[in-house]
Order: sequence, then structure tokens, then C-alpha cells
Amino acid sequence: MVKLHCAPISATNILPERFERKYYLAPRDVGLAYGLLRQICLPAREYFSEQINSLYFDTANLDQYERSASGDYHKNKVRIRWYGKDANIDGMQPVFVELKARRGFAGTKQRLQLSVPAGRLALNNLSRGIIPRTLLTDTLARFGYFLPEMLWPIIKISYWRYRFSEIMSGQRVSLDCNIRSTMVIPGQANGEKELKLPGGVIELKGLTMELPIILKRMRILDIDWTRFSKYSACIDAHIEEPGTVGRLSPSGRII
Repeated sequence: MVKLHCAPISATNILPERFERKYYLAPRDVGLAYGLLRQICLPAREYFSEQINSLYFDTANLDQYERSASGDYHKNKVRIRWYGKDANIDGMQPVFVELKARRGFAGTKQRLQLSVPAGRLALNNLSRGIIPRTLLTDTLARFGYFLPEMLWPIIKISYWRYRFSEIMSGQRVSLDCNIRSTMVIPGQANGEKELKLPGGVIELKGLTMELPIILKRMRILDIDWTRFSKYSACIDAHIEEPGTVGRLSPSGRII
């Protein structure tokens, strides 16, 4: 049995909160948004662009999905995240167990780094959950989250992220595109291997709800602040019947 190597986790009673704003982009606006952000923001010094992969966990009844889709005030997301393309299946791969908690407009994120055999990240192995169930449960308990029900690996979501910082305030800005998803739980959805959501998402993360003046220039894209969730949107797309109008569009939009 391969031993998992855990990074230390700091114990604290108060977690720093951050506010998130998300702007959904129609496919025709993704290139324009990238060009605009290159003009008004600085590219991140480290990891300016890379692929992000997440395996999301939920209950058998998809309780976390239902809360996210309905816009509940209190909601949590449990996922295992790793970075880079999926070609490497040899050696050890760093992954992060994450608990993302949202309370209204403010949210917190806790994460713990582990090292796992890269082969566990292969698509046909994801239904096993990447790490032992007991380790997942114990890690979430260290975060102060005690499972009301058993969690199962549900869906893998991958996308390409560009990272920026606003010049004056330093506020973090990211552009996500090429969003792809695969259901990994047996018997769910329509048996499709992978779906791709058109368009992209701009995410702003900061300590306040105030939008820096220079970022208000994003109005040129004629986009509105939305509670767009990649997890909810991807689950929606997989649940809908193939051929349904607006299946791959965010809720309330047809593109």
C-alpha cells in the first residue's frame, strides 16, 4: 500500500474571508476579455496560466449541488484539486483536499496538500476517490467539517486559467475557459464521456465587495455579475437530455 505524504496544516479558529464576483462570458467575448485584462491588469508572476483539475464530492442525493443550484446562503464544496495536464501517469503527484465554504457573499477555503501515485488521477480510477475515504473524512474533520452523509466522487471538471492582478489594488482576477467535465459516479447522467461548456468566466477575489475603478471597464463586455458555478453548470449539462435547447448554457441563458 502506498503511503500518502501529508503537508502540515495550521490550526486556527478564524479563517480569512474573501468576496467573489463571477462574470460569465459568452464564447464570442472570451478573446476580447483576455485582451482587455492584459491591458488593465498585470499577469501573475507565478503560474500565469495552467490547467486546473478538480474531482468534486457530494452525497448520493447531490445535496451540495442542490444547494449551489438554488443559491442557498450556506453551502459547501468538497473537492480534490491538482494542476497540469493529465498525460503524466508515473511517479507521485501533489493534490489538494479542499473545503470551500460560502456564507452569503463571503467565503473561505481550506486546503491540505497530499502526494498520491499519479495513476490514481487517471479518469478510469477517479470513481475510487483518489485517496482513502477515511483520510478524506479525517481531513475534513480537521477543517471543522463533519459529514452529515457519506460523500462520493461525482464529477471531474478541468479548465484553463489565466491569472492577473489589478494594477492599483492588487486584487486577484482570473479568466477561466475551455471548461470540460466528466461524470465519474456510476449510473449518473447520460453516459457521455465528456462535455464542454462554451464561453468562460471572469472571477474577482478580494477582501471587500468594492470593485476597483479600473476593473469597471469590464462593462465594455456588457456582462453582469452572476453566481455562476462551474460545478452546478456542469452537473446541469450532464443531467439534461442530449439535444435539449440551452443544455450547455448557464441557467437562464441560451447562447
